[in-house]
This record gives sequence, C-alpha cells and structure tokens, in this order.
Amino acid sequence: MTLRSNRRVNLDKTTVLIVDDDPQALAIMSSVVQGFGVRQQMRCETAREAVDILTSRQPDLVFIDCSMPEMDGYDFVRWVRREAPAPLNMTPIIMLTGHAAQSRVEKSRDCGASFVIAKPITPSVVLDRVVWLGRDTRPFVECDAYAGPDRRIRNLGPPAGMEGRRATDLSGEVGAAAGENLAQEDIDGMFKPMRVSI
Repeated sequence: MTLRSNRRVNLDKTTVLIVDDDPQALAIMSSVVQGFGVRQQMRCETAREAVDILTSRQPDLVFIDCSMPEMDGYDFVRWVRREAPAPLNMTPIIMLTGHAAQSRVEKSRDCGASFVIAKPITPSVVLDRVVWLGRDTRPFVECDAYAGPDRRIRNLGPPAGMEGRRATDLSGEVGAAAGENLAQEDIDGMFKPMRVSI
C-alpha cells in the first residue's frame, strides 16, 4: 500500500508517545514522526515509564516495541485497554516488532493493538498506518475477553479511498466520508475512535 506522492499530512497538533528499549530504534522512530510534523513527543525506554507518563499526559498516538524487559509491549497495551481511564484507553497503539511472525501479529491484535509494523521501519509504511488510523472507523469493542479496536480488520481492509482495497473487502462504505484527501480538521481529530460495548 502506498500513498500518492502529492498527498501531504501534517501532524503538528498531534502528541505521540514512543516506547522502545533500544535507544537507536527510539531515535529513528522519533525522527520519522518528527518528519511528519509532530512537535510534541514523549519518549521512554520502558513500558513502566510509559505508564507513569500516561498518568499525567494523554498522547494521540502510541508507538511501542513488543519485546522489552519487565513489562513488554503486549502487557502495556492490555494495561491501556483494561485499566487506563477513558478516553486514554481508546488511544491508537501501533506495535513495533523485529520478528513479524504470525503468532506475534495475532498476539498484538488480541491484546488490543491498532496495528503491527515490522522493523526495520520505513517512513512510508508508518505514514500509511497513521493515515489508515485517521480514516479508520472500526468500533472500539469492550467485552469480558477483549478490549480494543474491532479485530476483524482482515475482512474490512483499508478504508475507502486508500490504495490496496479489494473488491472482497466488507467495508465499501467505511471511510467514504473522508473522501480522497484528508482535510486539516480530519487530521486534527484523526485519533478519536468510537466506543461500542458488548
């Protein structure tokens, strides 16, 4: 999936939290989001430190590495989805992994992550996922066994208007209101998911 070269996205009003125990990976991710216009970044090397940050600040988007000592990315996502107060518990979270095995992708999905991106990251893939989140209208599901965005993404496919949609995708109308280009007001409010309780 690629974005058209004439599309511009400015995330200057977006606050991003980046969590990775590898200082080099943390610096790379920071540079990537800075390239998208993000001015407000919170960076930390442990998920425990990220939990402390979230007690006083709410980001619009979180990038977190899956594998870290003590509290890993999966436990962090479960904490956000199950224990953090609303609306923090609905914050979009993109998991980063050096091993994109199917089991890790499924584990990320099942703990409530919005997306998984394999390392080494590329700015174009990160931007595709950020734009996808901006157009995503998947409901936020809360039940005894799960809390997070609707996991049936494989059946839904990308939002309407994005490259990569297939004729078999179930959500032909999803995201149609966003049109072909994102308006600035859509970008400014892009990380506010709907809530559905089961």
